[in-house]
Order: sequence, then C-alpha cells, then structure tokens
Amino acid sequence: MVAKPLSVGIHGASGRMGTRLIQLIQDDPSFTLGAAIDRPGHPGLGSDVGPTAGLAPLGVPLEADLTRAVDVVIDFSTPAASLAIAEVCASKGIPLAVCTTGFEPEQKAALTKHADRIAVLISPNTSRAVNLLMRLVGEAARALGDSADIEVVERHHHFKKDAPSGTALRLAEIAARAIGSESIIHGRSGQTGERPRGEIGVHALRTGDNPGEHTVVFGLMGECLELSHRALNRDGFARGALDVAKFLAGKPPRLYSMEDLLG
Repeated sequence: MVAKPLSVGIHGASGRMGTRLIQLIQDDPSFTLGAAIDRPGHPGLGSDVGPTAGLAPLGVPLEADLTRAVDVVIDFSTPAASLAIAEVCASKGIPLAVCTTGFEPEQKAALTKHADRIAVLISPNTSRAVNLLMRLVGEAARALGDSADIEVVERHHHFKKDAPSGTALRLAEIAARAIGSESIIHGRSGQTGERPRGEIGVHALRTGDNPGEHTVVFGLMGECLELSHRALNRDGFARGALDVAKFLAGKPPRLYSMEDLLG
C-alpha cells in the first residue's frame, strides 16, 4: 500500500526558504503542501502560493493563521513569529520544526516549553553536512584542547537580519564546551592585547547573495587546521528541513535535535 503523503505547513511561506520548500514539496510525492502561512498584513494573503513560487496554482492560499489540518509545521520566520506559531501548534498537537535564528535566551526558553505538549526540533541549520561539520568541530576541539586558537568566520547575504548567524554561534558553543571555555567574543577592535588562551572569536561577513559559508579555524604554532562548509544554494537547508519534518511526524512530545535525526 502506498503511504499517504506527509502534509506540511510552511510558516514564513513567502520568504526565500519558504518559497524553495514549496517548490521542493511539489517534486517529492512523499510530501504535500497542506498550509502556507505568513505575517498578518502581507500583501499576498489570500492568493494561491503556486504562481508566487513559479509553479502552477496549487489550491493553497497564503494565510495569516494556521486554519488547515497538517501533519507537521516547518518554521522559517522571525523569533517573535516562531513563538506565536509554536503556541498554535502546541494547542493543536502539531509537531514543529523551528529553523528560525536570532532568538534571545528568554525566547529560546519560551519556545522549548512547548516540547511538553508536542514534538519540537530547534536547529539554526538543518543541512546534514553542516551538522556533520558541528560534530567534527567538537572532535577537533577536544583533540587539540586550548592549545589551538579557535576562530569562527561566517558569510551570508546582505539581507540577513541577525549576526552572527545561529550556526556560527552553535559552532562556537560546541568548541567552547569541548575545551572547557566560556570566553566567546564577537569581533575585535582597538588595543585588545595578546589573545587570551581559550578565547573563541566569532566574525560575521555580509556580502551580496551568499547563501552561507562557515569556517572554523584551529590555529597552532607552525600549522593550521580549517573545517569549512559552503552552501552553493539553499537546497541543503530546505531538504534538511523536509527530513526534519518527516522525522518529527508522529513523534511523542519532546525536544529533539539534529543529533537525534542523524543518529
């Protein structure tokens, strides 16, 4: 018997990632677009999202609220909007994949509370390759310890609203935890003095339409190790988000991570 396609709701459906998700869903028979949601007051509300994504009409209008039954929701929006859709999903018992970045600590804490009622996965980056990079960075940091000077450099398009990226922050946190450090700084200027042992620097570049690059530098005396990931387009993130949606569907309430998905 052929399995029923997974009905996916896209929150932030008119954005770059939302549009690409809509396109990829139409190419994959294991998914169907169940709902397309965006901010109240969006000029496209009520119109079919198919033509907007360069497709034929899909019979799914852009809406400001989640009114349709779906199996899972993928969120690519803003921190405040993520909190709002999380409340809706929790009230309806719908699993939620949060792919938005830029959360303040209190926002992240409010978001994770919904994992008591629904399956929630929060990840600043759903690319399988980026999550492998995170694993490798942890291994390298543990092996080298604080004998290496660790720096994280990220590049993104000039439209990105938060800096550093959530992925860069996560990479820094992983490295810091591995070497037992709490010293993460963002950029440098002025008379900073000699670089302290165990300090991890994070640097954000904003250039053109770059979809995302992350490099972690381990500088030693006489040699250097660099671990990098470069996105050629947004498909790695979008396909990873669909993998997350498939993983979350039917899962019991809990806070999940990409480590759970990757094994």
